[in-house]
Amino acid sequence: MAAYPVLAANPMVGGAPMLETKNIVENAANSKDHTTLVAAVKAAGLVDTLAGAGPFTVFAPTNAAFAKLPPGTVEMLVKPENKAKLTKILTCHVVSANAMSGAIAKMIKDDKGTHPVKTVGGCTLQAKMSGEKITLTDENGNVAMVTIADVKQSNGVIHVVDTVLLPKM
Repeated sequence: MAAYPVLAANPMVGGAPMLETKNIVENAANSKDHTTLVAAVKAAGLVDTLAGAGPFTVFAPTNAAFAKLPPGTVEMLVKPENKAKLTKILTCHVVSANAMSGAIAKMIKDDKGTHPVKTVGGCTLQAKMSGEKITLTDENGNVAMVTIADVKQSNGVIHVVDTVLLPKM
């Protein structure tokens, strides 16, 4: 049995319904828990990309995840001179596939407990199971837990995570 049951409808995220007919950017913009992510996507110039055909799997950090970063980090990253660094961080949360949690859990099991996940940004995340939940470890050892899985979009899927995943810099 998959760790995450197949849901009849998408879960609410950030107090808003997530509609399968909307793309990743349109749905994220409606979540009060993802305002920092949406602002960062805009600052990085990734709106058109993530609103495109996909398919994409986005591990979407919440505002609380961004708040865990050292004070001033987000403000520094959204400055125009840091666009390349911000883009790298954000694209390390994106996979060029439509990976539902059941498929990820199966890959983890098939790979004997750890499955490498290659991102659009060139990072390799390590996917593991923690009980019934999927975790992702970045190249610096930061661990993000998928808190809401399988939020279907018209161009892929969002998995909400509780930590910002960072590339080796």
